[in-house]
Amino acid sequence: MNIRNVAIIAHVDHGKTTLVDALIRQSEAHMKTAELQRDLIMDFNDLERERGITIFSKNAAISWHDTKINIIDTPGHADFGGEVERVLKMADGALLLVDAKEGPMPQTRFVLKKALAAGLKVIVVVNKVDKQDARPNFAVDKTFDLFVELGANDEQLNFPIVYASAVNGKAGYAPDLEKMVDIQPIFEKIVKHVPAPVFDLSGPLQMLIVSLTPDDFKGRIATGRVFRGSIKAGQTMAYIKRDGTVEKVRITSLMTYQGLQRMDVQEAQAGDVVAVSGIAEAEIGGTLADPETPEALPILEIEKPTVKITLSVNSSPFAGKEGKYTTSRQIRERLFKELETDVALYVEDNQAGDAWIVSGRGELHLAILIERLRREGYEFQVSRPQVITRVIDGEVKTPWEQAFIEVPEAHSGAVIQKMGTRRAELREMRTDASITHLEFLIPTRGLFGYRSEFLTDTKGLGIMNTLFYGYREEVQYAERGYGSLVAHETGTSALYGLLGVQDRGQLFIGHAVEVYKGQVVGQNAREGDISVNVCKTKQLSNMRSKGDGSAEHFKQPRTMDLEDALEYIADDELVEVTPQNIRIRKKILDVNQAKREAKGMV
Repeated sequence: MNIRNVAIIAHVDHGKTTLVDALIRQSEAHMKTAELQRDLIMDFNDLERERGITIFSKNAAISWHDTKINIIDTPGHADFGGEVERVLKMADGALLLVDAKEGPMPQTRFVLKKALAAGLKVIVVVNKVDKQDARPNFAVDKTFDLFVELGANDEQLNFPIVYASAVNGKAGYAPDLEKMVDIQPIFEKIVKHVPAPVFDLSGPLQMLIVSLTPDDFKGRIATGRVFRGSIKAGQTMAYIKRDGTVEKVRITSLMTYQGLQRMDVQEAQAGDVVAVSGIAEAEIGGTLADPETPEALPILEIEKPTVKITLSVNSSPFAGKEGKYTTSRQIRERLFKELETDVALYVEDNQAGDAWIVSGRGELHLAILIERLRREGYEFQVSRPQVITRVIDGEVKTPWEQAFIEVPEAHSGAVIQKMGTRRAELREMRTDASITHLEFLIPTRGLFGYRSEFLTDTKGLGIMNTLFYGYREEVQYAERGYGSLVAHETGTSALYGLLGVQDRGQLFIGHAVEVYKGQVVGQNAREGDISVNVCKTKQLSNMRSKGDGSAEHFKQPRTMDLEDALEYIADDELVEVTPQNIRIRKKILDVNQAKREAKGMV
């Protein structure tokens, strides 16, 4: 069979999933009517549909004339780079999706760099040409500059270009929407420019496992690409683990993709993307090989994590009231199960056995994991994110990020000032049509807690993207310039008590909310923590004065979601995560005991 294996690369919200929808709908893929009627076919995870981003890599296959095109959907955010690095192993070419107005964006840079390093043939698709302010020529020029900057060779610089409006399901060789008919030009470019897989059918089997999916009926399903030979259902073969050990396994089922569905087949050959079951201890990066002459493929190398949190059993006064899974055994099993499918994640036990150090590629990577656990019914608490330092050439180095910021010119001064206090270095600044473009180098730690400030300073009009830069020398900078409002006693918050507290800062809770002693109920306007009594009620009497209470106004409290809470907390605070609530608390709930420990008296 004529095969093309294509990865799709794009910045967040540049229309990648919408384009895949159009390709699937206009192909000869066999799909259920319900799937075709749904928007964002590839984003079948609730978190992906809510946030509008691709988190997990997915596979699909479409037929165009006599060619089978395997589509590999890649995440657009650098925090999920562990997904990107391994799925590119299955591809021979890539579609680089670029917004016709914005051009290539920072998150595009990360995935494109990996694709060029892997030697993939890249086709540039300039999307959203139907927008009124589209600048397709500008987008193409900026894309060429990006290729040069990333060290593309002459062949890669001579990239083919297609113009498209994915939302309308149309594409063409010129940026003229009226002359576009359907999405066929993209199919034509894929078949013409993406090379067919180079493989050896006669040699002994070699298949690299790139992703794992649990299945209620077939067990663990391993997806990967066959690099050499052929594979058959029911065949006994050698499975080579990442550590080099070999064991005999029997393939219970063999599947290839049609549309989004996995279809059982009896045999598949080199070059195709397949899924197999029957390997109980399958792991990402393992190799399926011929039992007589087992040869391992190169092990997948994944960049090391840069951020870590301590995740522990919930120890608050409300522990066990809202979660389904609350014990250390249940939480530990779930965390280590996640390691099977997320190769960029690291989990370590602590000595006490009730906490785990969880390391990932960024705040978003860890926040998505925590949110998924919360939705599954787990209850736990997490510490403030910390950067992971490394010793290089005898010196302690800390991770740094590139921050790319676009803000209205009027707000650029506030952004530069705040970034300066966080020890950021301004690398580039330019203004284009009253929009200021800024590029900084900033310690990863300096970004903790800044996103919410950034949105406030720019009135919600700023755009910030970050990209891992590398390891540099450690720097010191001032901690947050505010403290917390801490509940003085356990009880139910009352409007009278909240009215007396709200002028001290910004509250996180409203009235009639259950709180406990030591819970953070708001942000203090000044440095240092303050104990406040939000449960205080008004003493009742028969005496009332005219207009009593008419001047009282309760301000809307700030709603803290998971990412806001992780950004907010200090080193002596924790985020309590349950299926029903996100709370912020002090590590030591008793304020007097905390003061004694701080002074070294305990």
